[in-house]
This record gives sequence, C-alpha cells and structure tokens, in this order.
Amino acid sequence: MRLPFAASTRSSVGLEWELMLADRETGDLVPRAPEILERLEDRTALERFTVTGELLTNTVEVTSGVGDTVAGAVDDIADAIGALREETEPLGVELLCAGSHPFAQWFDQQVSDKTRYHSLIERTQWWGRNMMIWGVHVHIGVDDVEKVLPIVNALTVYLPHLQALSASSPFWAGERTGYASNRALVFQQLPTAGLPWQLETWDDFERYLDDMVRTGVMADASEVRWDIRPAPKWGTVEIRACDGMSTVPELAAVAALAQTLVEHFSRLIDEGRELPGIPPWYARENKWRAARYGLDARVIVDRDGTQLPVVDHLRSTMQELAEVAAELHCAREFAGLETILATGGSSARQVAVAEAADGDLREVVHHLIREFRAGPTLREHLASLRV
Repeated sequence: MRLPFAASTRSSVGLEWELMLADRETGDLVPRAPEILERLEDRTALERFTVTGELLTNTVEVTSGVGDTVAGAVDDIADAIGALREETEPLGVELLCAGSHPFAQWFDQQVSDKTRYHSLIERTQWWGRNMMIWGVHVHIGVDDVEKVLPIVNALTVYLPHLQALSASSPFWAGERTGYASNRALVFQQLPTAGLPWQLETWDDFERYLDDMVRTGVMADASEVRWDIRPAPKWGTVEIRACDGMSTVPELAAVAALAQTLVEHFSRLIDEGRELPGIPPWYARENKWRAARYGLDARVIVDRDGTQLPVVDHLRSTMQELAEVAAELHCAREFAGLETILATGGSSARQVAVAEAADGDLREVVHHLIREFRAGPTLREHLASLRV
C-alpha cells in the first residue's frame, strides 16, 4: 500500500478539543450536540475554526485552523468556544472538559447517528459504548516523511509526561478509580488504539497498513488510533495521548510542549544525531504509571532503564527546550507548564474538590465548569480546598 504524506509547514500547529455538554443546574450530560451544530452550521462556514459532532451526542469537538504558532491555534479555539457559547447559553447548557465525566453512566448516553459510529459500536460492543472519554489531539507539521516514524518513536519517551500533565479522569461512573487518567486505560481497549508500534520507516508503516486493511482490521489509515500517530492527510504527527484539558491555558501549555518536542527532534535528525528512545516494554510500563499516578509517577527515561520522577524530568526537559520554545514564539504558553505542576493538574484538583465536598461529584462538575470559563490559578485551587 502506497500512502502519500501531505506537505505541511514544519512545526505548524493544529488543535482538536473534545468538549462535554452539561445541564447548568445538575451537571448531567445532555444530548444537545445535533441541535447546537445545526444552529452553528451557517455561522461558522467561513471561519478558520470548525465545530463538529463526535461519537456521543453529549459532545462537540472544536478544531483550530493550521497555525504557525500555538497562540494562533489557541485563538481559533477561543473563537470557536465564543461561537458555541452564543448557542449554549440560552439553552442552559454549559461547556466543560476532562478525560471523563465524574458520574455519568454509559447507558444513559446517545450515539450520534452516523454510519462510522454505528459500525464502531457494532464491532466493539460494551467497550465501545463505554467510550465516555474526552481528549485533546495536537497536530504538529513535519517537513519530511522520513522523519515521521523516528519522531513518533522519540515522542513515545515523553508520552507519560504528556499524559501526566493532562490527566483529568480520576472518576468514572460515580466512583473514584485510584487512577489519575482512567481514560488512558479505557481508550486502549479499542482495536488499533494504544501505544504506537515502534516502526522505523514510512515503508514499515505502509506495510503495517497493508496488513491491517488486507485482514479486515481497519478500512484505512484514519482508523489507526494510536496515542501518537502519523496523520498522512495533514502532513503531521498527531499526539492523542492526552486527556481532555480542563482549561484553555492548560491546552496551550501542552500544545507548546508538543510543538517544541517535535521541532527539537526534527533538528536532531537534521544534524545527524540520535533521537531518544526506549524499548516497548518500558513504554508500556510508563503509560501505566502515568495513568495511575499522574504527576506523582516515576518514569523510565532512557534505554538503560534510568528512573526519575516525571516532574523532575519534565523540568529538565523544559530547560533544555526553552530556547526552542522562544524561537517558535510559544514561550508564554510553554511557561504555563509550570502552572500545571504548581496546581497538581486537573486530576489532583478534582480529587481535592471531591474530598472537600464530602464526595459530592456534582461539585466536581461545577468546579470543572468554573475552571473552563476562568482557567485555574493557584489561589482558586487553594480556595477550592476550603469549599
């Protein structure tokens, strides 16, 4: 199978953000996406952003245009949210985001009426119906197809860092799971999801796709649902490992980390230098540790098995990449990573709110709604502990 990789601007950025729709009073998910999207259809036709439906009718996805900078892509996302709010506010519908809804049940949710979604549910059954998960996808442009798989493999070293920074699904169907990112482990139950296979060249990827299509595992490359995958249609590497970020500033910070990592690895390839890598058994363990412990995880950072707290390795990585971030004009967004580390991330904040509210998960939903509107600060986090 020959699969062309589209031309794209090096280290360009595109963002996709899946958002929940919830009742303003109760915090319950509401199946209002079809009517909201219908209202938006004419208004957004000429915009850089898009607003589309997803697997469940309680979800909309906002997508940026292709930006040279993280700030440009985030501006598109902000415009999309502004347009959405004009439709959701009169309906009493709130927007929020996390990797999971704290108390929603899968059997109460409606699947969107599209053939590809019905086909997915038919094949995956109970696991497919349980996909009450929300995520962020970050696309970064790559200027040479032969760089794509090496960059995917190098990014796998940093998959637990991205997962820990975004971890926001500590609750599932009304229960505290003990995991910072329960979403990460639920999503990998789908066929072709989970960690990327460590392939070396584009020819290897084409052979993989040929095997998958020939044996009926998938119809085309769009059904590769790896945590980090090539996106041939757009000419990008797409990072899909992240839980849904709870705020715009956090989305921007993780996007900046993704952009700087990809550009850094691209430069290493240009210079003929070796990219970082770890064996797949280390990558598998790292993913589990980040899902379980979030920013409290210790991760394996090299082929020798060196283990470090993910926060420490993140900070050393941030120092290493600071100059690249400045050159990409995302230093301000990149600095937002430190805010996530200071507040413990969305997962820790949600747990703190639940404990302060004697386990009332509706308070957690209202906390997420407030955060989505305002963005987290350390002061707000500390105040939430005194709810």
